[in-house]
Amino acid sequence: MASTTWALDPTHSELQFKVKHLMITTVTGSLSVFSASLTSEADDFQGAQVSFEAETNSIKTGNADRDTHLIGADFFDSETFPKINFSSTSFKKDGDDYVLEGHLTVKGTTRPVKLNVEFGGIATDPWGNTKAGFTLTGKINRSDYGLTWNAALETGGVMVSEEVKLAAELQFVKQV
Repeated sequence: MASTTWALDPTHSELQFKVKHLMITTVTGSLSVFSASLTSEADDFQGAQVSFEAETNSIKTGNADRDTHLIGADFFDSETFPKINFSSTSFKKDGDDYVLEGHLTVKGTTRPVKLNVEFGGIATDPWGNTKAGFTLTGKINRSDYGLTWNAALETGGVMVSEEVKLAAELQFVKQV
């Protein structure tokens, strides 16, 4: 069977992260500049190869001072490490959905990750483009990637949690 390549439709996709702040609320941020591709030899995407790249200086949290801090040396050090990369090692069906495993590189550190993938289906848009939709969720420990800045609170605990929840809505366009 021939391979089919699917390119990310960035206008219908988003990538977000959520982190606990002061251990009492959650701050949501996004990466606004990213690309991804999916190559599959099966119509059901079983065994697909997935790659992803995001620009670290495209982080947006709704607060300019926080965004500047995040792209600076305390966190992503965007000047030295301008990209986050992901390359899949496995894309397996799990019931109606999938499990995506691969290597995530952040700030020069590569670690294995496992993401849950909900397949939204395939549809044709009004211009005849075939599209596939996926919802990804997962979590990582930010310290595993050298994102260790924090501040202790006098009441106990820390300012920023170690756990980062990842969420993405991705729409791909079938390449002809």
